Amino acid sequence: MLMRWCAVPALLMALTGLAQAADCPEALQGSLPKLRAKESVDLCQRYAGKPLVVVNTASFCGFAPQFEGLEALNQHYKAQGLEMLGVPSNDFKQESKDSAETAKVCYANYGVTFTMTEPQKVRGDDATHLFKVLA
Repeated sequence: MLMRWCAVPALLMALTGLAQAADCPEALQGSLPKLRAKESVDLCQRYAGKPLVVVNTASFCGFAPQFEGLEALNQHYKAQGLEMLGVPSNDFKQESKDSAETAKVCYANYGVTFTMTEPQKVRGDDATHLFKVLA
């Protein structure tokens, strides 16, 4: 049976105050390139010790309007320390092959202000490390 997932949110609850600065959870080891930017996000440096919502997104999925709710969640809880990371993927054939189009959907169409990455593989042997650990 073929299942198509448009978005798979995962909540990583970091143990704030229990981890030393040098400690990094397995899921956060590595970095991912930011969407339409020249820099990457060092996941451990940016998110270790913080509550983090990781969302696999797809710009042309029927759930794309989820960006509005995700941004509202981000705005409501960011002052309390919640972090959000959007990870687009075309693994389910619902993401643009053009990063500029993905950025337009996220930033211009839905007003996303949380960090988004370049499209990544999120399933199978080629999945990015973060999603291998989450799976």
